[in-house]
Amino acid sequence: MKIFRRIVPLVLSAVLLAGSASALGAGGTVNNTRLAEVTLADAAVPLAGASNTLLLPVASGTSVKKNSRAIIDYSNTQDGYVMVQFTASTSKKLKVQVSGPTRDKPYYDLKPGEWTTFPLSDGNGTYKVTVFENTTAQKYAEVVSVTFKVTLSDEFAPYLRPNQYVDYENATNTLAKAKELAGSETDPLKLVEKVYTFVVNNLTYDRQLAATVQSGYLPVLDNVLAAKKGICFDYASLMTGMLRSLGVPCKLVVGYAGTTNPAYHAWISVWTKETGWIDNAIYFDGSTWHRMDPTFASSGKSSSSILKFIGDGSHYKETSLY
Repeated sequence: MKIFRRIVPLVLSAVLLAGSASALGAGGTVNNTRLAEVTLADAAVPLAGASNTLLLPVASGTSVKKNSRAIIDYSNTQDGYVMVQFTASTSKKLKVQVSGPTRDKPYYDLKPGEWTTFPLSDGNGTYKVTVFENTTAQKYAEVVSVTFKVTLSDEFAPYLRPNQYVDYENATNTLAKAKELAGSETDPLKLVEKVYTFVVNNLTYDRQLAATVQSGYLPVLDNVLAAKKGICFDYASLMTGMLRSLGVPCKLVVGYAGTTNPAYHAWISVWTKETGWIDNAIYFDGSTWHRMDPTFASSGKSSSSILKFIGDGSHYKETSLY
């Protein structure tokens, strides 16, 4: 394994955002049918911080649940994803809930009129996918839902394709840059090194965006690449998209970093045949991998205290995988 040559810095005092919402009541109708309402909080935005075949999601249409307003395509659950489209006309806010067998139930925003891909990142088991439409304030009514069992083709199937949080399907410049960085290299760890080094050396932390970003923000990878700056979500999504496009399984991990006042944050984990999942990788010192956190690595001054913080897994608490 080649030691990562250099770890560029980071600033822990970045402005971070944690979303909040208050709970409200019930009532409402969809298609003239009265449905119970639930209260859905907007998502916080994480701020702080091997193959030539491009695998893309497809709505195959072999297993679907639909009505006059929305459709859920769960034809390719073995590949770790489900696709949703809100087909009716609406100006109301839409959300999708993906409930897995063990993890908390994440809520995603949904745009009407287009297919959106969501990961099945909770392993094998029973999932429930539900589409909600806003009624009033933070109250939502269920539009359509489906429950299905998932047996993944392998454990990293959800981490080899684009999804809503790592959307590189039409990111032409990002895909081209990843291929350029890879060159003729096929070794997964060397590809990780090339992409990681590029991201931490070429992106800077966008404090203005961090101070103004709103719930529902999603990285647009070509825009991040062109601007050469972003928040932690952008860093992690860009690197994840590049690596997945090269056939290297990669998780975008969202959770909290810090001990006294934990901040909502995002980082990555990678997989190779030789190592399995590397959940604590930022560089290899000859015997140990240290946490791979591209935001922290690029924003500071490569101080020993920063590297110690990054390498100490106790400072990180994972909540979601994308």
